[in-house]
Amino acid sequence: MKETVVDRTRKKSVKRYFDYSLLFVTIFIAGFGLIMIYSTSSYTAQMKFGNAQYYFKKQLMFMLLGFAAMYVAYRIDYHVWHKLAFPIFICASLLVFALIPFGSEANGATRWIRFGSIGVQPADVCKPAVIMMVSSAVCSYGTKLKKFRYVMLICILTGGVEAALVFVISNNMSSAIIIFLIAFVQTFIAYPGYKIYVALTGLVAAGVGGIYAWLTNMIKGGNMTESFRLNRLLVWINPENYASDKGFQTVQALYAIGSGGLFGKGLGKSLQKLGYIPESQNDMIFSIICEEIGLFGAIFVIIVFGVMLWRIAHVAQNAPDLFGTLLVSGVFAHIAIQVVLNIAVVTNFIPNTGVSLPFISYGGTSETILLAEIGLVLNVSSKIRLES
Repeated sequence: MKETVVDRTRKKSVKRYFDYSLLFVTIFIAGFGLIMIYSTSSYTAQMKFGNAQYYFKKQLMFMLLGFAAMYVAYRIDYHVWHKLAFPIFICASLLVFALIPFGSEANGATRWIRFGSIGVQPADVCKPAVIMMVSSAVCSYGTKLKKFRYVMLICILTGGVEAALVFVISNNMSSAIIIFLIAFVQTFIAYPGYKIYVALTGLVAAGVGGIYAWLTNMIKGGNMTESFRLNRLLVWINPENYASDKGFQTVQALYAIGSGGLFGKGLGKSLQKLGYIPESQNDMIFSIICEEIGLFGAIFVIIVFGVMLWRIAHVAQNAPDLFGTLLVSGVFAHIAIQVVLNIAVVTNFIPNTGVSLPFISYGGTSETILLAEIGLVLNVSSKIRLES
């Protein structure tokens, strides 16, 4: 009888954890994104479709679908994904291959598979597939990960292979970079050493510096080349030289940021969204945020993302096992990389790569998958035990 009492006492002293802060900040930023999509896209939607709410309604539909996916991901024990990681990884790869016969071309690239008016971007599906695959592979390798070659093997066979498929088949370099970086961050967390990564970072920095110096000398000629991506680099160095052509979007985004000032022109009062910034509800939506709600509004958005990432990192640090830690770290890397790259592109710190702003930019596949990933994080958080 005494043993039973002790067991009951122990059961009562253990409480389940749930990260309400992460849930609330996710709801807030998704709702804010919906408001900004309506504000940013109403003019374009009216001109194209005769319905100012066209993009708003579609994004609302996908947001609701995303919250449903979040709930499903929260209810499923995350250990299930350990067994399903490889089949999901293969399915995601096959979905990329499906672009060859079934892909829909837009702006010179084949990135979408369309089912009527609904489109699916396989590159977005590959991101959670890589997160699960890297997490599963790391846990399967166990103590072998003390050797750096096994860590690089996992990184290359998962993130490297998937990134190569996305780049070659869909001509989507931005998504390929994000996919590889997600795998790189996860394997960095799994590997016990760090000196090799410091050396790699130094080599990359030196390479970037060399390329920048070469581009600076090359741009003195002021001529475009036959390479699409090299032209993007030239525009990045000096967008004003190409303001009427390749640099038009970048220059107009910078105008929007500068004209917003400290407090902005007011919600819905942007001028740059009136045809000056093409597809402003997509990758360049942060520039409209700066124009309408100003520097303080933009900083507030960055702070909100910071709170979200802080809560995700908290779950990763306290996850019950390595698999949970790596899954959550992958979600952290996915969101953090896209936020940093998007803001850096809009402010012209890096070349234009076509990266969307998580939860805010228009995009049904991205919105649904990101919310599902948050559900995965919430499931891991629910397995954390608080002992009094």
